[in-house]
Amino acid sequence: MTTALVPRMQGLPALVDSLESYLQAVNQAPMLSAEEEQELAQRLRLRNDLEAARRLIVAHLRFVAHIARGYAGYGLPLADLIQEGNVGLMKAVKRFDPAHGVRLVSFAVHWIRAEIHEFILRNWRIVKVATTKAQRKLFFKLRGAKKRLGWLNHEEVNTVARELGVSPEHVLEMESRLSGHDVSFDPIPDAEGDDEPQAHVPSAYLRDDRADPAEALEREDWEARTASRLREALERLDPRSRDIVRRRWLSDDKPTLHDLAAEYQVSAERIRQLESNAMKKLRAALPVAV
Repeated sequence: MTTALVPRMQGLPALVDSLESYLQAVNQAPMLSAEEEQELAQRLRLRNDLEAARRLIVAHLRFVAHIARGYAGYGLPLADLIQEGNVGLMKAVKRFDPAHGVRLVSFAVHWIRAEIHEFILRNWRIVKVATTKAQRKLFFKLRGAKKRLGWLNHEEVNTVARELGVSPEHVLEMESRLSGHDVSFDPIPDAEGDDEPQAHVPSAYLRDDRADPAEALEREDWEARTASRLREALERLDPRSRDIVRRRWLSDDKPTLHDLAAEYQVSAERIRQLESNAMKKLRAALPVAV
């Protein structure tokens, strides 16, 4: 965990054995003045100076940890949140342009939060709760509102909908998702020894027939017989019809009817007739699925 958080940066320990040690280390890293930050950013942008990039990153690791603490209520490890935030910091340092006259911390906050948000949405639930930009804003807005207010009333739902430009129905749907719980597919029997299957758990009513060995073998056998019959039927076609079918149906670079008509010196309608007759013969040779 924490070894990856601080990949051998000067001024910090090469190996960190706990999150607490990591936080102590980043808080001891020297901060940069505006002039030092500008100089380092210029060196990175103009000369691709990796030492300058390292110093910019190290000086802002404490800022990432501070932001990550604000997302501790999502039930995800703080170390993982910091890790993702550090990725965002590195992306920000790479894209930072000192010519705009802003401090790196102001520019980096967007990238840090974006990486943390993506991590939370990927890992907070087995089923994704937010996929569009509006849903993501709604997810984080409602998380904060529900901490203060619990279930939203009608007026609060409409207020959130207006602020984010979504419908009240979307707000209610997201609130329902946030209040739901993940269900174990195959829960462990309780301590009293009741190992009888329960009808309401997913393993009792969700079935995947693709895993049945007998059906899989039957499907593979049918596909093999179909491929064999198709090869035999192709070989029984006359050379011209076989060439037309292969090039029109089995080739990535498919010629047009007019291309084949010019090659065989017949009309495009004749090529279409030959293709149609050949396909009828192939279909007649294939086994019928039961």
